[in-house]
Amino acid sequence: MAASAKVSIFEAILDGPSEDPPVNSPGTGTAFLTTDDVLNTLRLQVSFGDLIGGTTVAHIHAPTAVANGGVAGVATTVPTFPFFPTGVTSGTYDQTFDMLLASSYNPTFINNNGGSPATAQAALFSAIFEGKAYLNIHTTEFGGGEIRGFFQPQPESVPGPLPLLGVGAAFGWSRRLRNRQRQKAKAD
Repeated sequence: MAASAKVSIFEAILDGPSEDPPVNSPGTGTAFLTTDDVLNTLRLQVSFGDLIGGTTVAHIHAPTAVANGGVAGVATTVPTFPFFPTGVTSGTYDQTFDMLLASSYNPTFINNNGGSPATAQAALFSAIFEGKAYLNIHTTEFGGGEIRGFFQPQPESVPGPLPLLGVGAAFGWSRRLRNRQRQKAKAD
């Protein structure tokens, strides 16, 4: 990570075809992740809907061997994020984690990454920045995960931290951002 203070925003588009192996689910979702390497925090905002099964657990997996593909062990809190809605097919979640607390991680992730929350934070943030971290939402129908998505960096112009968005607003915001990026690329 850079030596200077940095707040970074990432987005993950969640769906069944992104699972490994892919699953046939109409479920979709959007997750925004904001990292702050001065406050040592990670804010996760998730909106999801149309799942086939009721939610059981959700967490971030990292690091995969390659960017934007493969599978990895659970990096964050096990068995699931605190207060993540369970037993539902749609919902929202907004939580900020102190990444210097051991309780923000899977203990195995800490042990495999230097043995302390500080070294685990460095490893997790590195995986996120490299596209080797994904959010996975598991359900009663798909124990290995019904929808998942890899985190992608967002332009610095995105305001942050973002307010919690409803499912429709999150998808609309994401679509508008991608359309602006495409228009800018065509203009360049």
